[in-house]
Amino acid sequence: MAENTEKTPFSAEIRPMTEADIPAVASLESRLFSDPWSETEIRRSFANDSLYRYYVASGAEGILGYACMSLILDEMNVDNLAVDASCRRRGLARALMLRMLRDAREAGMTAATLEVRDSNAPAIALYESFGFRQIGFRKDYYVKPAEGARIYAKALQEEET
Repeated sequence: MAENTEKTPFSAEIRPMTEADIPAVASLESRLFSDPWSETEIRRSFANDSLYRYYVASGAEGILGYACMSLILDEMNVDNLAVDASCRRRGLARALMLRMLRDAREAGMTAATLEVRDSNAPAIALYESFGFRQIGFRKDYYVKPAEGARIYAKALQEEET
């Protein structure tokens, strides 16, 4: 079984989210997304731990980023991956993604999927660096503003670095 916490390249800790983290995660969500999940939605999904798993990147400044995945049958889906704008380009998103992929493999997942805004070049580059490949496109998937989503997938057979 994997350790519960890990250090990132700039001394943030990647760990499972706790209920006490939810207000900070909801605040981050509302600052970063035009159509954010509400604190109530986050609480509801967090409580359903047979389906959802949340992770946070925490540092001296508090919650710097978070990730959420859902596990359905033998497939994991990246539901959210967010890093505070002031902490980007420091490896946090990569560390959060590594943790999710590792834990998904350990849970017996054999594939991973996600949707990403068509205009989100940094996220697309991150996902492609992990071996995700575009398998489809959903027109007008996102709202505020309306935008299409690229659908990505990958097999979860090999270890990530």
